[in-house]
Amino acid sequence: MTTPPPYIEIDGVPAADPGLLAALMSGFGHFTAMQVRDGRVKGLDLHLARLDRATRELFDQELDGKRVRALITGALETSGQRNASVRVYVYPDVRVVVTVAAPAPDGLGAPQRLTTAEYWRPAPHIKHLGGFGQSYHREAAQRAGYDEAVLTSPYGEIAEGAVTNIAFWDGTSLVWPSAPCLEGITMALLEPRLPSVRRPVTLADLSGYRAALVTNSRSIAAVTAIDEVTFTLDEELMERVYSTYDSVEWDEL
Repeated sequence: MTTPPPYIEIDGVPAADPGLLAALMSGFGHFTAMQVRDGRVKGLDLHLARLDRATRELFDQELDGKRVRALITGALETSGQRNASVRVYVYPDVRVVVTVAAPAPDGLGAPQRLTTAEYWRPAPHIKHLGGFGQSYHREAAQRAGYDEAVLTSPYGEIAEGAVTNIAFWDGTSLVWPSAPCLEGITMALLEPRLPSVRRPVTLADLSGYRAALVTNSRSIAAVTAIDEVTFTLDEELMERVYSTYDSVEWDEL
């Protein structure tokens, strides 16, 4: 027997689709975020693989990539936007929600100052919903005048930013922390194309690095400080990293 959806009102008005709204309110699901330019996406296969992998793990079902592509294309056409920030959310019963918003600016992001927070998110390999801990620490960091939070273990091992991956430049390679984290699509595109290694990075190690940067679906940005530790703004490094990302081919939806 199928359980009927709950009765839900919004500001005193019955919800048009209580079943969908209940799924959205559950906080259980996952998503991916991407930049779309002229109906194309960098790393599209990585996005589709991420969605299918998480759907199998959370809901024990597969998610057809053709369906996802059709839903994104339909949302873009309906919204009238060819350039956009797009998110694809997957909820119980494999209900898929696509959001279309204004695109992020192209080019390097503004340099960022970060502060540390003792927190590692659960199931970090999934880009899951319900990231209260991340949001809490990021909002606290921004209220304190920083741009982002760096998540660490109680012993000072660095994992990732609240909504970013972080890497450190040792003069030869980009060092990506080996602690459990969400491997972002931008990170996944850069890591094999640039000299890169993964190894533990602790707060005590920071002064030994020449530069640092953060990446996510919206930007690549230099890091100028983590708490009291400052880093050189290495413009040559940042141009190299961005040009590498910029050279990645766009995939047609």
